[in-house]
Amino acid sequence: MRLARLLTPEGPVAGRYEDGAVVADDGRYEVGRDGRLLPPCEPSALYCVGRNYAETLDQMEYERPEEPDFFIKPPASLLAHGQPVRYPEWTDELTYAGELVAVIDERCRDLAPEAVPDAVRGYTVMNDLDALDQGGRTARKAFDGSGPLGPWIETDVDPAGMAMSTTVGGERRQEANTDLMLFPPREIVSYLSRRFTLRPGDCVAFGSPANPGLVEPGERVEITYEGVGTLSNRVVAGDEG
Repeated sequence: MRLARLLTPEGPVAGRYEDGAVVADDGRYEVGRDGRLLPPCEPSALYCVGRNYAETLDQMEYERPEEPDFFIKPPASLLAHGQPVRYPEWTDELTYAGELVAVIDERCRDLAPEAVPDAVRGYTVMNDLDALDQGGRTARKAFDGSGPLGPWIETDVDPAGMAMSTTVGGERRQEANTDLMLFPPREIVSYLSRRFTLRPGDCVAFGSPANPGLVEPGERVEITYEGVGTLSNRVVAGDEG
């Protein structure tokens, strides 16, 4: 099942996504006609794991971590599927990175790896935007609109063995499989739950495969995870209306 949120003139609605519509308790809302998609959840934080693919380590000349290496994006970083990514005026090196994301379903802490599936609502897709020329991870990765997320949450999918691809301006830039992760999803969520109380709607992103790269205004980034869906956002100049 796909779960989505829609912004209507009367406010947000949430429900099942079916054939271009969100089916809520009070009726059916057509995407585009009745409103636009919102990020599919409302996290208190987005926990993002980096350096989780061996090829990425080689490409970026990083050392292999002994445990998951993570950082946090705030809710202000969220951007919905289909919404424009505004290129920040203070960077000249904006990069994309296609990541699989688990959405937490219940308040939890100290999860064993085998208990993680019961605590996860489902999976969605994130573009981990990075202003590469800024100093420090927070300045690079935690700005407004730096975490496009969506288009929905897929509840009936196994993150193991999942193929992914990223295209930029119609050109394929990333292609990989989640089996190439150094730390698998269950291990990562368990690891984070020993440090943080995870809340409903919180997001855990599992890192990007090789070839995250520069993106320019006018280019559209499309990230697909097999069985989940495709997140699509166009990059625009900061002053574009």
